[in-house]
Amino acid sequence: MEQDTKSHLFAIRTTGGQEKVVMRLLEAKANANKINIQSVLLVDNLKGYVVVEAINPSDAYMALEGIRHIRGQLRGELEFKDIEGYLVKKSTVSQLAVDNVIEITGGPFKGMKATITRIDVEKEEATVVLLDASYQLPVTVDANYLKIASGV
Repeated sequence: MEQDTKSHLFAIRTTGGQEKVVMRLLEAKANANKINIQSVLLVDNLKGYVVVEAINPSDAYMALEGIRHIRGQLRGELEFKDIEGYLVKKSTVSQLAVDNVIEITGGPFKGMKATITRIDVEKEEATVVLLDASYQLPVTVDANYLKIASGV
């Protein structure tokens, strides 16, 4: 017997600017009361709303009950395609800039620090100069193997 484990998505109207508060309250209530909610999404471009995902709609309603700053709910359910456009995996390249000091997290130079000299957004690569090398050698690295170094 195959179980229907399709998630249900609900757009919950909140007081403007209180989306994060509502999200944290829902998370805390779901954890404290063992309510089966899959996720609560905060959508950047959707001001005044949070999206609640639950397999059982009654779990979603139980979680919403009595939460401050909730102003209601859009009628019916959202389809995944309605919010899919908001769920974007941010490219690592967009977070990098020339002259950033970064740490290489994969490949043959893993663990080394370097300075970015050039970024190729289309190829998602960055050319870096290794800081620990005895001479300046430009190396092109996949941007997904780079993270901005902390404590530099």
